[in-house]
Amino acid sequence: TLPPTQNIAFGFLRAGWTNTYQKWPQIANPKLATNNPTLTTIALEKPFCVFDDSLSPGSSYVVYLYAMADSASTVSSAVTDNSSKPLNTTFQDTNGGQLGPYRAALFNVPNCVSPPLLADVVNVKKVSDVLKQYLFRVGDDVTCLYDPNFPGACNPPLAEDTTYRFKYLLVDLVAGVVKDQTLWSDPMKTRRVKQTSTIDTWPGRRSGGMIVITSILSTLIFLLVVGFLASIFFFVMASGETSTETTHASQTTQQAVPRSQDSSEGVNQ
Repeated sequence: TLPPTQNIAFGFLRAGWTNTYQKWPQIANPKLATNNPTLTTIALEKPFCVFDDSLSPGSSYVVYLYAMADSASTVSSAVTDNSSKPLNTTFQDTNGGQLGPYRAALFNVPNCVSPPLLADVVNVKKVSDVLKQYLFRVGDDVTCLYDPNFPGACNPPLAEDTTYRFKYLLVDLVAGVVKDQTLWSDPMKTRRVKQTSTIDTWPGRRSGGMIVITSILSTLIFLLVVGFLASIFFFVMASGETSTETTHASQTTQQAVPRSQDSSEGVNQ
C-alpha cells in the first residue's frame, strides 16, 4: 500500500495529470509543461504503468523512445528487425526522421509503484527533479550532433513547423530484444516562426510595415521642424542687419542738414 501522499499524487496522475495509461505517448499536460511544443522541442509524458515489467524491482528493462516525421510513416515505421531487436537508427541516418524512425533517447522504466510526490511540485528545490521523472523533452540536446564521441542516443532539436510521431519500446538489455511497445502517438507539430507582418506590437497592434512607415514619417516631421526653425533664425538675423543699416543712414542725414544751414547764413552776411 502506498503512503497517503503518494496515493494522492498517483490518483491525481491517473485522473488527468497524465494520460500514459493509453498505449501510446502523450504530449505533456499543460500544468506540467507550459509553452509546449516549442519551435524545436516537444515534451512528452513518460510511460507510467504502461509496461507491466515496471513493477519488477531490479529488472533489466529500459525504455527506448523513437521519433519520426509524420510524413515518414508512409515510407516505413518499423523500429525492430526480424529478430525483434531494436533498430539503432540515428537522427543522421534518417535525415532527422524524414526517412523513418530514429532512436531519440533511452531511460529507466518509470516507477509505477512509487511515483514522485505531488507535494514536491510546488517545492522550488524539488520541482525540477519531479518534472524530469514525469516528462521527457524531445529535441533538447543542441550539442550531440557536433560531438563525434557523444555516447548514447542523440536527441537534437526538431525541425520547426513539422509534424512528428513517437513510440515507446520496452527493451530487455540482457537479451537485447524488445519485450513490449506502444502504438505510435498522435501527430504533434512544432511551432513556426511568426512572420513580421503578424507580430502584435504595442500599442495598437501595429504591423511591421506600419512601424516602418511611422518611423519614416517621424523622421520627415523632425526634418521639417528643423528647417522651419532654421528659416526663422535666418529671417531674424537678416532683419537685424537691415535695421542697423537704416539707423546709420538716418544719423548721417541729420548731421549733414545743419552744415547746409550754416553755409547759407555765411553768404547772407
